Amino acid sequence: MEKVDVVILGAGAAGMMCAIEAGRRGRRVVVLDHAARPGEKIRISGGGRCNFTNLEAPPDRFLSRNPRFALSALRRFTPADFIARVDAAGIGWHEKTLGQLFCDGSATGIVAMLTRQMAEAGVDLRLGRQIASVARDGFFVVTTDAGRIAAERLVLATGGKSIPKMGATGLAYRIAEQFGLAVTETRPALVPLTFAEQDLEDLRPLAGISVEARVSLGRVSFDEGLLFTHRGLSGPSILQISSYWREGDRLSIDLARGAPVGAALKAARAGAGRQEIGTVLSRHLPEKVARRVLGQLGLQGRLADLPNSALDRIDAAVHRWQVTPVGSEGYRTAEVTLGGVDTDGLDARTMEAKTVPGLHVVGEAVDVTGWLGGYNFQWAWSSGWAAGQAV
Repeated sequence: MEKVDVVILGAGAAGMMCAIEAGRRGRRVVVLDHAARPGEKIRISGGGRCNFTNLEAPPDRFLSRNPRFALSALRRFTPADFIARVDAAGIGWHEKTLGQLFCDGSATGIVAMLTRQMAEAGVDLRLGRQIASVARDGFFVVTTDAGRIAAERLVLATGGKSIPKMGATGLAYRIAEQFGLAVTETRPALVPLTFAEQDLEDLRPLAGISVEARVSLGRVSFDEGLLFTHRGLSGPSILQISSYWREGDRLSIDLARGAPVGAALKAARAGAGRQEIGTVLSRHLPEKVARRVLGQLGLQGRLADLPNSALDRIDAAVHRWQVTPVGSEGYRTAEVTLGGVDTDGLDARTMEAKTVPGLHVVGEAVDVTGWLGGYNFQWAWSSGWAAGQAV
């Protein structure tokens, strides 16, 4: 049976970062992954350009039963630290919006950087390997389709359940539970929301139309783009709120963020009352969206013929659209998994299980889920780096 210092399950962002750091410390590291290529989520992220971090990573951008758990790793390996590595590798990047950083070129540049650094650190990357079982008998023993490997340290870096077509299985959760670690409820996050069939009837003609919106759920609001789809709603604002949404929750949506529609309609009526209400409302909303709002309210005709109460109803329909999704598109399209290995059972500094010495959990497998915008990659870099200093 082969013996090494560290076995890392998963060649994603967190697993590769952990491997690099452990390898640089002189540890004998083997990384196992069932995929044919490493870093598949990195490769497809950000439309193929990889939103690899955000300029800032405060704890309020992460969801967890213990949001402060992520602080230790995030403070010790910061966005600036990863940016420095990207710069040193000669990878061009730009800020798109809200501090989100993307590669100027292909996301494969990030994957190539990480795989090169693993090779330089002496890491043994083994792809296309199926994990049959994991046991502990003094050492951690990983049985694969190519034989058994024993290691002093085992790192769970296989991610969550999101995007199963890429091989996501929730393996890390099963192994964690096997060793007695608690796993919080897991759900699809950063995912489009869907409507009931009866609600979709008049929304389907809007599919493909986007607006700058504010989407709110209780005290949580996101000011970003919203996209109408054939199944419901998507776009950054919806993906963000999906991490907070639960079945039965009603969303309040402002379809014309920053535009006081009611006041604008009243001003237009005073100066040009002969204009059709649909024509004027279309200056503030895409025409099909404007027509739908008016159709729902049963309003038409000239501005001059509409009283203030009608214009107030339009304002409310635009700025306070109330909608209750029935579900989400699920793990099939979810960017991440909400929940995971309970942070109560992990050491925030080393990512090591408190009750299972030598077992570490990093990245998406942990109950730490970032907002859209590079936060989840930063958590992967930071948690992988932290574990890499300890394994």
